[in-house]
Amino acid sequence: MNIYVLMKRTFDTEEKIAISNGKINEDGAEFIINPYDEYAIEEAIQVKDAHGGEVTVISVGGEEAEKQLRTALAMGADKAVLINTEDDLEEGDQFTTAKILAEYLKDKDADLILGGNVAIDGGSGQVGPRVADQLGIPYVTTITKLEINGSTAVITRDVEGDSEVIETSLPVLVTAQQGLNEPRYPSLPGIMKAKKKPLEELELDDMDLDEDEVEPKTKTIEIYLPPKKEAGKVLEGELADQVKELVNLLHTEAKVI
Repeated sequence: MNIYVLMKRTFDTEEKIAISNGKINEDGAEFIINPYDEYAIEEAIQVKDAHGGEVTVISVGGEEAEKQLRTALAMGADKAVLINTEDDLEEGDQFTTAKILAEYLKDKDADLILGGNVAIDGGSGQVGPRVADQLGIPYVTTITKLEINGSTAVITRDVEGDSEVIETSLPVLVTAQQGLNEPRYPSLPGIMKAKKKPLEELELDDMDLDEDEVEPKTKTIEIYLPPKKEAGKVLEGELADQVKELVNLLHTEAKVI
């Protein structure tokens, strides 16, 4: 099977975000593979192990994403592709990323394309469906189970506290939800092998794309942190007095009763 995974480099989930001059300050910040993309990488490797084929992981961004691509190779992916837009684009959005990925994938004869359900930094969940739409193939989001039977895929997905089972033909694009699998940690042998695995770097010119073709459709007006929460109150005294004070606060300050 010809399997591709869409991967994004994101802030570490433990990272404290700082805003400087209206932008997120990346100096000294730790970056990781977007956690939902890790499920996609793991599932791609499991599908390859079960059905044979090759797994290629693709990322759009700057050269710093090479570290995360090498991690994906260490997990068990066979190839990696970095589409470096650092020198070509000052800004981008979900349309930009999807357009670039679809242009790369259009002649690759992919049987299966996987991505994360959302990126933890933007959370839009748009890139996967946009890529599938541009490629003209079906897509299924928030999947928690994937079975491949020949040229057919049977997929279970999350739907508002329940699940839905969908059968579709290949090729298909799916986006991974938590619970699909348990992503593996790169082993030492895997890390050593990853250094020798191919990592191709492309630019927009290599795909005959002009900057105008991938110009973002949205504009970020402002980036700001949520307001700090006020300190809570600690009620003291006898239990009966605490209850009376709590009721009074709910009535006079919270105004919920």
